Amino acid sequence: MQIGEVAARTELSLRTIRHYEETGLVVPSARSQGGFRLYTEADVTRLMVIRRMKPLGFTLDEMRELLDATDRLDAGEVSAGERERLLERVRGFEEAARRRVADLRTQLARAEDFAATLRTRIDAATATGPTP
Repeated sequence: MQIGEVAARTELSLRTIRHYEETGLVVPSARSQGGFRLYTEADVTRLMVIRRMKPLGFTLDEMRELLDATDRLDAGEVSAGERERLLERVRGFEEAARRRVADLRTQLARAEDFAATLRTRIDAATATGPTP
């Protein structure tokens, strides 16, 4: 599929997809005769991993590291020791993601509390009317 379809499916901008290509996080699987980037389902899956990591604050290098580990695991051509090392790395990312999600939940709760406090103040000011 072409980049426009990939952008629609991943909800990423063309510019963002091109940026991820420039940084080596995703590489189009092929190019058309006209030079258009062509992507596969595997490329879309890869972009979805990146899209999910971004709001959790993972760096491009961390994204690259996780994708490398999962690519090597998926290839299945690693020794038992290497497989365990890669799995441990992926487990580390899972734990980091869980911690970051917990932090975001805390931030969201604080933001909701703040918004509720403002709503209470607005309602109180509205109920009492203007002061002379």
